[in-house]
Amino acid sequence: MNSLRSRRTLAALGALALVLTIGVGAVAAAGPRGGGARPAPVRGPVAGLPQAVSSGTLSPAQAAALADMADEEKLARDLYASFAAMYPSAVWDNFGAAESTHLAAIQTLLARYRIVDPTAALSAGAFASHGTAALYTSLLSQGSASEAAAFGVGRTVELDDIARLDAARTGVTAADVLRVYGNLRNGSTQHLGAFSRLLGI
Repeated sequence: MNSLRSRRTLAALGALALVLTIGVGAVAAAGPRGGGARPAPVRGPVAGLPQAVSSGTLSPAQAAALADMADEEKLARDLYASFAAMYPSAVWDNFGAAESTHLAAIQTLLARYRIVDPTAALSAGAFASHGTAALYTSLLSQGSASEAAAFGVGRTVELDDIARLDAARTGVTAADVLRVYGNLRNGSTQHLGAFSRLLGI
């Protein structure tokens, strides 16, 4: 129990250091790091900082896609938190902390563009969308079979996240949104690589 508590405390401190160092909008992978330059961070209303002004406009479809990304990031965060309670690998705490940062970045954009946050005030495992709720229940059940199965679920989640991000950024011209999408895609790619290595793929 003490070991588990220490592991989670270290993960939480690491996530806090990440936010303080690069800002909420920037994504740093908790797993193995990928190559390439890191996109510039997007700063939002965090730690007393004033809310930034949006750097463009979003169409109704683009706004809906941004709201959907909040659902996606919450699903990943909640799944990884559940698996952290089941399995000993530090990857779950680390990636869960990263997904919390991802969600915070999306929530900053939702507030900035005055878009309703579908994840606001929802507890872990709860979702406004029935489809997302059903997907969460299904993936949690799959991952509960074994840690290897949970790694497979993580890989599925990250693949879906990458596909959604690629679709969401199509046609977007707002620089702050593109920056966050790029950061999130980079983080998901790194998580995907880590899960693939854990599965021997």
